[in-house]
Amino acid sequence: MSNAPRLTSLDALHRSLGATMTDFAGWDMPLRYGSERDEHNAVRTRAGIFDLSHMGEITVTGPDAMKALNYALVGNIATIGVGRARYTMICQEDGGIVDDLIVYRLGEDEYMVVANAGNAQIVLDAITERAAGFEGAEVRDDRDAYALIAVQGPESPGIVKSVTDADLDNLKYYAGLPGTVAGVPALIARTGYTGEDGFELFVAPEHAEQLWRALTEAGKDAGLVPCGLSCRDTLRLEAGMPLYGHELTTALTPFDAGLGRVVKFEKDGDFVGRTALEAAAKKAETNPPRKLVGLIAEGRRVPRAGFAVVAGGEAVGEVTSGAPSPTLGKPIAIAYVDAALAAPGTAGVGIDIRGTHEPYEVVALPFYKRQK
Repeated sequence: MSNAPRLTSLDALHRSLGATMTDFAGWDMPLRYGSERDEHNAVRTRAGIFDLSHMGEITVTGPDAMKALNYALVGNIATIGVGRARYTMICQEDGGIVDDLIVYRLGEDEYMVVANAGNAQIVLDAITERAAGFEGAEVRDDRDAYALIAVQGPESPGIVKSVTDADLDNLKYYAGLPGTVAGVPALIARTGYTGEDGFELFVAPEHAEQLWRALTEAGKDAGLVPCGLSCRDTLRLEAGMPLYGHELTTALTPFDAGLGRVVKFEKDGDFVGRTALEAAAKKAETNPPRKLVGLIAEGRRVPRAGFAVVAGGEAVGEVTSGAPSPTLGKPIAIAYVDAALAAPGTAGVGIDIRGTHEPYEVVALPFYKRQK
């Protein structure tokens, strides 16, 4: 059995553009095409185009599809309207986070669950197992049925509008509609992972290159550039968006991660992890051991995941993500720290960077929020 990474349908195009490729979650993906700082700044000020075809699409259909997903996931799937999307999570029986997901309701009895690439098989297996008790629900692995292209940044509405007749002006955030983009049938979703306005376009893999080229041409005058995974990470970090394997793991519940709002105890029926999550909710309210915070450097040294957060010479937390912030012009980090030190402006907090305790300012997340 080959251990070679999987290739997206845009692989040859990325190489023709001079992309630096990297193995990510079993896929060969573009890390950057040139300067990751330039790609990051393009998304913040103009627009960038991303290949996200490594994400995992799972379709759940049938008269019991909603009930099956309500049992399998922590969110209230019953309240998602047709054409809308919802951020949610799938948890273990003990409340640990298996993955964070977006669920799109495509029709009355049809849902698409989008999982992170590294967890796609685990999520597919878990949903399939949990849906087995619902006769009127069918779970389908649609990972090979879709390529996914994202256009993100303030110029993205104008770019996408120029190649589609779909009504993008009335397409709300976390909503999607079927349409044709540059002659290609697509699900057009107003979602993204950058902190900017933008669209994610789900298309058949054989249409991906045609769509990418048309969008690139349409965005030429607006300053659209191809973007890799490296700037996607700094964009989501500035926007305070969690990354599975960093801020979210099976060792943490949504309440540990400050995302307890995604758990809907009021929904009808039982769901996997309910009892453990009820206990986690009480603990988070009364006696949270650690909280997720933002940290901004006073100096220039860059923290990385796993570095210790320190105060008074003692370790008081751990960095989950860290990088230079092109927008702020300083290194930033997301970290879990002792709850007593989590208030913005708390003095005396630093990060141990290779033996030196570098001073950092505790701030509320996100670091960056776009102007509406």
